[in-house]
Amino acid sequence: MGDLGLFGPGSVTWKVHAEPILMVAGLRALLLQTLHPRALAGVVQNSDFRVRPWHRLETTVTYVVTVNYGTTADAEEAGRKVRYIHSRLRGVDPRTGEEFRLDDPDLLRWVHVVEQESFLDVARRSGVKLTDAEADEYYREQLRAAELVGLDPATVPSSRAEVAEYYESMQPELATTRDTVESMLFMAVPPMPFGLGWTPLRGAYTGVAALALSMLPTWARQRYGLPGLAVADPAASMAARILRAGIMPIPRRLIEGPIYKAAMARARAAGHAI
Repeated sequence: MGDLGLFGPGSVTWKVHAEPILMVAGLRALLLQTLHPRALAGVVQNSDFRVRPWHRLETTVTYVVTVNYGTTADAEEAGRKVRYIHSRLRGVDPRTGEEFRLDDPDLLRWVHVVEQESFLDVARRSGVKLTDAEADEYYREQLRAAELVGLDPATVPSSRAEVAEYYESMQPELATTRDTVESMLFMAVPPMPFGLGWTPLRGAYTGVAALALSMLPTWARQRYGLPGLAVADPAASMAARILRAGIMPIPRRLIEGPIYKAAMARARAAGHAI
């Protein structure tokens, strides 16, 4: 009961990931990751995400929540499973025909940085109050998550400035291919689960997908052929703030998962005010 996990109360990670608005960040991260041809090929060639997109989403969300709110043992076990799976998988670069490993540090680093930058960007732009120092601390805290998937923390950007430099250095590696566009369209309009295609859920998801696209960095929107003018950013931020304000009145017990609830119970048992 005393194990508060890799981060715990008072961490920026717990502050950021307590926000339901991060559902937008998850989709934003996937849209960014898709711009890396090898990262996309690794997913397309080794998963059934187009057949079971919601299962893959649930698996990813469970992993992220376990790392951030699970016990230390649970987080380490989740990381061990991911490392084992990645070590067995291979992909073929669609541009060169070269075979590559899915646990290639360059690919792991891209996925990690894109996820953390998306979580932080959406949180801040939707109104979560975080200072620049806290934002940098978030990246430093998340080095522990990077280490879980097999990365050397010394090779991972750990501040806003380092992430900006990393994105700049990655531009030559990114490309918009047919697979990129098809994957983007699939993520924007996926088959809905449980036969809920023609229900308000479809409209709600479409709105979230549109917001995720609008919150991409300017260079990423341009690669998707979307308006890349910086003047569009304030409108996207305002939409995110409105969505967050709309979510906040929902009783937390209805949207908090069991891993998060267990973390809060352990924190209270340890004497922390939650």
